[in-house]
Amino acid sequence: MPDLEQNARVLDQFNKQAASYAALISRSKNTSLAAFLDAVKPVRADRMLDVGCGTGRFAVAVAPLVARVVGVDLTAAMLEQARRLQADSQIENIEWQQADVTELPFADGEFTLVTSSAMLHHVASPARVMAEMRRVCAPGGRIFISDLTPHREKVAAFDAIEILRDPSHVHAMTQAELRAIGTELGLTEIAVNEYVACMPLEAVLQTSFPEAGMLERVRRLYSIDAECGADTLGFGARIENGEVIVAYPMSMVAWARG
Repeated sequence: MPDLEQNARVLDQFNKQAASYAALISRSKNTSLAAFLDAVKPVRADRMLDVGCGTGRFAVAVAPLVARVVGVDLTAAMLEQARRLQADSQIENIEWQQADVTELPFADGEFTLVTSSAMLHHVASPARVMAEMRRVCAPGGRIFISDLTPHREKVAAFDAIEILRDPSHVHAMTQAELRAIGTELGLTEIAVNEYVACMPLEAVLQTSFPEAGMLERVRRLYSIDAECGADTLGFGARIENGEVIVAYPMSMVAWARG
């Protein structure tokens, strides 16, 4: 059964965030794309499913390289941003569906390439979502996931401040936790990479809609962390040219399904 309470939090946040999040993403570098292309080597015959596709940037970037792309997301407002990006990019081989990522509405083995970018920390059970991704991936296909992966000793503080900023955040796994789920699902690991996604804190806060007064508290906590250089929050916060910059710790892992 879907987690209705968590779905409600996601819908509340991302219906509000859709336009500002799309604007933020459009200004930032697609840091996982090169690693993805190197790891899974998409080919023209691939049928790709992007799970939790959000504003569609990843799906639109890959679509010219494959036969077909389906993007799935829970939030209608995010899918509307994806459709706009697709139209602006003049790409025809993508379709979008609104669905719960814990119960993907597709047949077993329907896709040869199944991806997810920066989504798993918004779900109550990443293992369940990854099991669904495996189910819809054809034997011999590839699964690719990129997500937040703070260091183990930073996870508690990382999760705490992210929940304050964005109540739809649940838990950021460590890279080891993410890789362990793949192992438990019987997937064969083919690539692992770490990277950081850097952006100004104020740009991030413009996409955030927590309860009243919370943004100022979050801003103050980040500023203290950046000024003292302790990195207690796990974001490598620093001050550049008078503004706070945060570095989101990310990992990408690619697997083959036997």
